[in-house]
Amino acid sequence: MRVRIPAVATALLIAALAGCAGPGDGSRKHATDARGTADAKAPAGRSGAVGAPTGTHSPAGRPAPAERPGDLPGLGPRTRAEVPRDAEQVVVVTGGGRDATRSTVVLYERSTASGKTGDREGDGGGGTAWRAGPSWKAHNAARGWTDHHRQGDLRSPAGVFRLTDAGGKLPDPGTRLSYDHAVQGFTISGTGAEGEPLAGAFDYVVAIDYNRKAGTSPRDWTRPLGADRGGGIWFHVDHDGPTQGCISLSRAHMRTLLRTLDPARHPVVVMGPADSLAD
Repeated sequence: MRVRIPAVATALLIAALAGCAGPGDGSRKHATDARGTADAKAPAGRSGAVGAPTGTHSPAGRPAPAERPGDLPGLGPRTRAEVPRDAEQVVVVTGGGRDATRSTVVLYERSTASGKTGDREGDGGGGTAWRAGPSWKAHNAARGWTDHHRQGDLRSPAGVFRLTDAGGKLPDPGTRLSYDHAVQGFTISGTGAEGEPLAGAFDYVVAIDYNRKAGTSPRDWTRPLGADRGGGIWFHVDHDGPTQGCISLSRAHMRTLLRTLDPARHPVVVMGPADSLAD
């Protein structure tokens, strides 16, 4: 399936930007092509509904709860309860701290002893297990993480979000997700927070369903929670520096992620600092 979105007027696009391709941290500006898109930031949420806002996290230094067989490593009972029952692929993005800009990404896939899909993570039946992929290094936002994302706060939203749509400046590398290939639509220029060039950052992207309409191109700027809650939170190609809210991976790891995610397996991302995920 291919999604095609008409070109957006420059003034409207600039007004929508709030993320990796939008304004920087106040001391440096991140520029985009006049027709480019950005990595706008939006509120992060942690409640029973995937992508809805929440707001608490584990106190610093509190021991993580004991994990049971079949649990996703590093996730506490509250976080595990937010993982949808139908999710058979879970991308866990673990930040080193509330203000850290670097994180670790691991893709887990559900399996059972019989080779069939289990009913739910941690169901206690003894037959469900999660198979871990390799650990990948990543960048998150320049000011770390938040449980209540706001446009321009330079923090990545913590929470559990669906992964439904992808796109990029480069052709589809073989993903099962809906992929919007748009050369100009994913063109970005300028420099990042540490002076690194941003060119190529949107060669491949996977939209994180935070404050966006699922089933549309990553370039769709519909914001169900309102524009002040940000949006345009993506996985995208790393530019060797922190983002404005997105999660960035190496080009090779982005290609692997795109080729692995399967909408039939209802993939989600669980993302945030380690102490918050341990709740």
